[in-house]
Amino acid sequence: MMKTDIEIAQEVVMEPVTEVAGRLDIAPDDLELYGKYKAKLSDEFLVGLKDKENGKLILVTAINPTPAGEGKTTVTVGLGEAFGKMGKKAVIALREPSLGPCFGIKGGAAGGGYAQVVPMEDLNLHFTGDFHAITSANNLLAALLDNHIQQGNILGIDPRQIVWKRCLDMNDRVLRNIVVGLGAKADGTVREDHFVITVASEIMAILCLADDMADLKRRLGRIIVAYNYEGQPVTAEQLHAVGAMAALLKDALKPNLIQTLEHTPALVHGGPFANIAHGCNSVRATKTALKMADYVITEAGFGADLGAEKFFDIKCRKAGLKPDAVVLVATVRALKYNGGVPKNELNTENLDALQKGIVNLEKHIENLRKYQVPVVVTLNAFVSDTETEVDFVRKFCEDRGCEFAVSEVWAKGGEGGIPLAEKVLHTLETTESRFRVLYEDDLSIKEKIEKIAKEIYGAKDVAYQSAASKQIAKLEEMGFGTFPVCMAKTQYSLSDDPTLLGRPDGFTLNVREVYVSAGAGFVVVLTGSVMTMPGLPKQPAAYQIDVDDTGKITGLF
Repeated sequence: MMKTDIEIAQEVVMEPVTEVAGRLDIAPDDLELYGKYKAKLSDEFLVGLKDKENGKLILVTAINPTPAGEGKTTVTVGLGEAFGKMGKKAVIALREPSLGPCFGIKGGAAGGGYAQVVPMEDLNLHFTGDFHAITSANNLLAALLDNHIQQGNILGIDPRQIVWKRCLDMNDRVLRNIVVGLGAKADGTVREDHFVITVASEIMAILCLADDMADLKRRLGRIIVAYNYEGQPVTAEQLHAVGAMAALLKDALKPNLIQTLEHTPALVHGGPFANIAHGCNSVRATKTALKMADYVITEAGFGADLGAEKFFDIKCRKAGLKPDAVVLVATVRALKYNGGVPKNELNTENLDALQKGIVNLEKHIENLRKYQVPVVVTLNAFVSDTETEVDFVRKFCEDRGCEFAVSEVWAKGGEGGIPLAEKVLHTLETTESRFRVLYEDDLSIKEKIEKIAKEIYGAKDVAYQSAASKQIAKLEEMGFGTFPVCMAKTQYSLSDDPTLLGRPDGFTLNVREVYVSAGAGFVVVLTGSVMTMPGLPKQPAAYQIDVDDTGKITGLF
């Protein structure tokens, strides 16, 4: 019987995190320990890295996700393990998982099979408390805002123009739209309120984009929480919230160090979703990894149309990062699903469906090349893949000038990732990255939206609801027109309609709301029916999770 991910993770003998750190010349005194197998890097250690040279930065992304699964994190972890097997000094830089998917439908984000980061249960649950700190800071700001109104409202905040939302790291659809302040006069002002999932909070984005505590506090102060009766913005700084929020985030700002099943070091820090946020681990962790290793393997969430686009156009733009190569993950099963094969028939060879669905991969290759970064395509192997199907995908990629490798890291760990690692190393040695962003800062907000919609998604046109057009005009009047845009869109399709698989064209992207995350430094664009507070499915993954009398957790994946 095939072992589950959690069973594999629980059988491994982990090294003390001090030994993992030692491979990177990190002394025990540079660690802040959270037990034997987790640690945060101290501020003193981070400051001491500044003069070191950077290693190579490798981004792992994927085609649009399907119920069949692509294994992007699994490949990321396995590639890092493969570099370790080859004697290369490598570090993996990942996001932290959200409790929403863990208890919902997607499961955790620790990788899979023999390409996982551990301790897997800790990582997928509370880890080092970073998400709780972010949630607390977010909701402290909300509490201070409502208290200010209750205590005389000196800033003249219009309760109908409050834009700051509370958050919770859980899928809970009934909290999307609520009413607060019911009861007696002392219970506050009655108003409509909303919740987002913690990974969509601007605090999460700020933490992931901040360079240090001073930068974090500057960004926190710029958060727009509401507008006053004259239509002027009210900020967190005006509410005197910055110091207390920063105190809650003091430890959360430090990157976390753990290990893979093969003891490759991994920095896991921050966790914004890519469908409703900017989808990348923290700038601080990525920059730290680049100073500690010759090769840094990081990932960006969901498909390349979301995660990779935001990695390039937001994270790299803001942080001055220049990726050296991109690994694009696909599976035969997912390509057949894009070709119209139902999930229960994906194990059967079907070249017609593969040929029809591979256009999704083709579009992502074309999109990534617009950033002028070399692309390596990898098939995350499943036992149901046939030699004929794999050869078809290999030829398809090689005909388009892409390096190609099959990844068997789920079954074989680092050993199964060596062919991919060799292709990546060859690409780094022979092809120079000439990275550039997709659009320039001086384009208008609508021009940026349309650039992404037409060039990355393949849309024919963009339609704006009247409220969205007014919001854009207001933001540009306020001076936010130079900000990059963070598109909130379904991950399941290149379009804003999750049912349009493959490579849709001729569609119109529908923009319904636009607002600024002034502290993070981008404009958020909500498209289609995407929600910033997801709901649970009919059969949540939580139903399968349990813990026995000895404390052993089961059912987590």
